[in-house]
Amino acid sequence: MIRDADKLANLVTEVRDWVRDVAHPNEDRVAEANEVPDEIVADMAARGFFGWSIPAEFGGLGATTEELVTLALELSQCSVAFRARVGTNTGIGSEALVADGTADQKARYLPELASGRATGCFALTEPDAGSEATAVATTARRDGDDYVLDGRKCYITNAPIADLFTVIARTDPDTPGARGLSAFIVERGMAGLSTSAPYRMMGQAGSPVGEVILENCRVPAANLVGGKEGEGFRTAMRVLNKQRIHLAALCTGPAIRMFDLAFAHAETRRQFGKAIVDFQLVAALLADCQTEIHAARALVLETARARDEGKDIALQASICKYFASEMCGRVADRAVQVFGGAGYVADHSPIERYYRDVRLFRLYEGTSQIHQLNITRQTQKARAA
Repeated sequence: MIRDADKLANLVTEVRDWVRDVAHPNEDRVAEANEVPDEIVADMAARGFFGWSIPAEFGGLGATTEELVTLALELSQCSVAFRARVGTNTGIGSEALVADGTADQKARYLPELASGRATGCFALTEPDAGSEATAVATTARRDGDDYVLDGRKCYITNAPIADLFTVIARTDPDTPGARGLSAFIVERGMAGLSTSAPYRMMGQAGSPVGEVILENCRVPAANLVGGKEGEGFRTAMRVLNKQRIHLAALCTGPAIRMFDLAFAHAETRRQFGKAIVDFQLVAALLADCQTEIHAARALVLETARARDEGKDIALQASICKYFASEMCGRVADRAVQVFGGAGYVADHSPIERYYRDVRLFRLYEGTSQIHQLNITRQTQKARAA
């Protein structure tokens, strides 16, 4: 649902210009430093990028799902680090509060996230709880007016730099699976919370990912999301269903960027006396990229509208994330092929960096294989209804 088409068009233009004028010229700088410079973060904050999905009453844009993915399609047409720096605040780092937070929790934390003064992250995954999200072993024990959290989270985007952590922990050790889980907002600086150094990774330089360590971490009971135990898995699924649509858009943006680079190269690179775009086999690679990008964009926008209409989009969200992430990988591979040797050499083209960066898309927020299982399961459910 688009509430004001003219306003959204102006925002899209602003983001598109920012990506071209600020992000693209600084991609190598971010990769070499392995961080987004402070002045660029401040610029993104001043432009409101951190608050797109946060309600206006708390300082955000209050974007609908369709508006959010439309903006995400633009912001992600550059190195992953830029959108990852704001992405947790506009996605999984704030959505638990937006969806299920108490009035006091929203008033306290959402303005900080919307302004970019605080960076959020979502701490669900553990060494033995990834695809099997209900296997969370982190515990939360009530002790007077506090909960005491113990456990270790891994592969958490922005953990090394985050100020606020949405942590999923088990409040009922006697109840296995989803029903014993609860969600907490943990602040950096609370006793017993620490984070690891950023991992050394295959790609996505400038987007810090690491571990969250909770050792007798005392968290006020007021920070139990929604004020009720046992709702953590439900909250997590509400967060992830929306985020999977968002992430599908964030997979499609880099594909658009890689396609644009590959097409421009094909029009200027000459072999046998003509541009390689005129060779049928190269043209076929480019046509497949364009076709799949259009299919992903249409799927994302259709699913976003359905969510805004209040429809159950569990099946469609999985389809979006699965298709868009796999599509992006195929586009990356074809783009390297179009560039030839220049696509493999970092000195000649950014394509090799994009190729490495987008490989992670098929792993996080549900691997492709988990989404295949979920798509089939949700389809069986729908057929039986």
